[in-house]
Amino acid sequence: MTRDEVARGLKDRARETEEIIRRFLPAEEGFNSAVTEAMNYSVLAGGKRLRPILMRETCHLYGQKNEEILHPFMAAIEFIHTYSLVHDDLPAMDNDDYRRGKPTTHKKYGAGMATLAGDGLLNLAFETAFRAFDLCGSESERNAVIRALRILADKAGINGMVGGQCADLQAEEQANGARTKEELLYIHTNKTAAMIESAMMIGATLAGASDEEVRRMEQAGEKIGLAFQIRDDILDVEGEASTLGKDVGSDEKNGKLTYVSMYGSAQARDDVRRLSEEAIGLTGNGTERNFLQDLIEWMITREL
Repeated sequence: MTRDEVARGLKDRARETEEIIRRFLPAEEGFNSAVTEAMNYSVLAGGKRLRPILMRETCHLYGQKNEEILHPFMAAIEFIHTYSLVHDDLPAMDNDDYRRGKPTTHKKYGAGMATLAGDGLLNLAFETAFRAFDLCGSESERNAVIRALRILADKAGINGMVGGQCADLQAEEQANGARTKEELLYIHTNKTAAMIESAMMIGATLAGASDEEVRRMEQAGEKIGLAFQIRDDILDVEGEASTLGKDVGSDEKNGKLTYVSMYGSAQARDDVRRLSEEAIGLTGNGTERNFLQDLIEWMITREL
């Protein structure tokens, strides 16, 4: 597929994903309407919906028949991703004013309500994912949902995304401390790649893939996540705020340990290409090239 065809395919899938996500958003009513409004604002502020799309495409790769079971998990992983962005933008973290071209949640609703909105989205993610049990038609599907829930929780927690955010925050706070290749890899592997791994592993699990196939999707997700984050580091240096929809140069301003600051732009670009090619090799189905592979290729050459 050409780059334009992939972009159109991604846009169509993002629109379908948006419709699925909207079905699981909370009502803005009652005494808690302030927090649900902030939650919905955060989720609906835009975005490419890459994680749920990767989940769905991986599920298709392994021939899922009952796609309805996938929908709660597609929404759940986007809720977790959004909560992480809301908290990451807070004054105590990256203190960003814009996200996806709009005021960040704390700029619109205040830091306190933004904190609650993130908390609410994390809990809503698991409330939503548990609804997949209502859509199961067999014991094997219920067991697959249990395995998917374990993956979702593990990759989002202290041994996954939260652990990566912890190391990232510590790296900012100790400008003269250890800033090593191992530390950088840990941050990227957990803060960014963990939830991409989660998306692809859940997609494969719910489609009935074998343990070996699920592990292969974990490996592919790690490589995609690393390449995606390195590309993000490059764009923070070379991109335009009007294109990205957020401030550029924020990593340098916050003293962040990044791939570009450690290795330089040339090696960063080379490693993005290498990691992406390896991920594409892991996601083949033995026949013709699939949309999942085209999407990986698109992700590494994106400008936003």
